[in-house]
Amino acid sequence: MLGIAAATVRNWEERYGLVKPERSPGGHRLYSRTQVEQLRFVKEQLDGGLQPAEAHRLLGERLERGGDFRVADDGESARLLILLAERDPYAAEFEQFFLRTEGYEVAVALDAEHAARTLEQRLPQLAVVELLISGGTGAELCRRLKEGGVPACLAISTLEARDEALGAGADAFLQKPLDPLQLVSTVKDLLGESAFLKGAASR
Repeated sequence: MLGIAAATVRNWEERYGLVKPERSPGGHRLYSRTQVEQLRFVKEQLDGGLQPAEAHRLLGERLERGGDFRVADDGESARLLILLAERDPYAAEFEQFFLRTEGYEVAVALDAEHAARTLEQRLPQLAVVELLISGGTGAELCRRLKEGGVPACLAISTLEARDEALGAGADAFLQKPLDPLQLVSTVKDLLGESAFLKGAASR
């Protein structure tokens, strides 16, 4: 998700000791949302030309000041709005997290009617629709959203339903389980911010 090698993150943990994840019973590192955002902060400093030690020094100073690393909500109205129509609340939380860490505003709807009401209140720039939402009415929801003026729709499902999704007006389809990088890249492509799908189509 961050484009940082796992070995590098482990090295930072051992050398600087600022981002210390919990461990699963099997010994795997479990990072909280805040810790992911702290690592993102470090990555941004490195991308800006700082050395790892200096980047971690800045991280330490920010932590001492009680710095908040959550995605900021100020200026939210200026951010691109994504409607996430997902039947599974746990999957919705997972998908929402990765989209919000990319700076998008995300409105979650756990059934088709809620999604339709959200559209009445505010027009999203993109909709992500689980085809099995509300008993399998996701394809119809895609049609309703596109007819309602939503510029782009990404259909997702545990089933291989690409043809059904595209036939319903979806602009792209991803099969679950979702890879976070692929989800974000596809969203950026549909919003004109990435070449992921163009590259995939050319292969």
